[in-house]
Amino acid sequence: MGLVLTLRSRAVPFPMPQPLLHFTHGNSYPAGSYGRLLDALRRDFDVRTTDMLGHDPRYPVRDNWHTLVDELIAQLEAHGRPAILVGHSLGGAVGMLAAHRRPDLARSVVMLDSPVVAGWRAGVWRFVKALGLRERLSPGGIARRRRNVWPSHAAAYDHFIAKPMFRAWAPGALDDYLDHGLKPHPDGVQLRFDRDVEAAIYATLPHDMGRALRAPFPVPVGFIAGTDSAELRQAGLDGTRRLVGANFVTIEGTHLYPMEKPQLTAQLTREMIARLLAQADDKNAGRSVALFA
Repeated sequence: MGLVLTLRSRAVPFPMPQPLLHFTHGNSYPAGSYGRLLDALRRDFDVRTTDMLGHDPRYPVRDNWHTLVDELIAQLEAHGRPAILVGHSLGGAVGMLAAHRRPDLARSVVMLDSPVVAGWRAGVWRFVKALGLRERLSPGGIARRRRNVWPSHAAAYDHFIAKPMFRAWAPGALDDYLDHGLKPHPDGVQLRFDRDVEAAIYATLPHDMGRALRAPFPVPVGFIAGTDSAELRQAGLDGTRRLVGANFVTIEGTHLYPMEKPQLTAQLTREMIARLLAQADDKNAGRSVALFA
């Protein structure tokens, strides 16, 4: 059954075929890592994904993620119709920036723990970049040194499951990450997501996101925040709340709540999409009335 939204007190099913939803991943997590979440969303949406941003040589990572936005826009153009954009962390921010640049490609944007860095924090980050300290003061330096080869899939599993962060994931989520995140290596298996690309993405976090706040955002945008997200605490929520207004909800969990609670994340995402599309319908109806006033 298609998703049902409430519009002016009436239950209105989404038209068939299923609405197009494009999902973009967080840094270092290929799209398949979100298998539980994506499977739940496929019940109501035609889900397409970005596998790994920054790995296509046509779109090398550059400052402020402008080329990553280019990469996502190229993928969205190939769909031939506007999509609902959903993204986690990096993916939510890139999706928002793509919709800001090309609103014709997006029906709405749902950001999963993707804080908007703006105001004084953006100014400080720009200064850090100018001083050449971006890797020392971001996770980029750690990413470049992170272990990425194991003798076997089982050894990789043992490595990750020993960490509290991964033990908090829902059953099967770590299997999704490893099944889609490992590739053969002469010494066993290796992470597919290049750690140099991961480090470069961290080091080029945009300091110019505030430009998206200078005027009303062209499409409805919403935000789902993890209650225990260290990333949100670090980035602050001022810019995010300015962007999304009342379209802000929380979920119990860390920055990685899509892996910790994939079913609840899917439910909240559906509800947010219904809210945003209703807002878009109201806005379009208002435009029609104005045209014939």
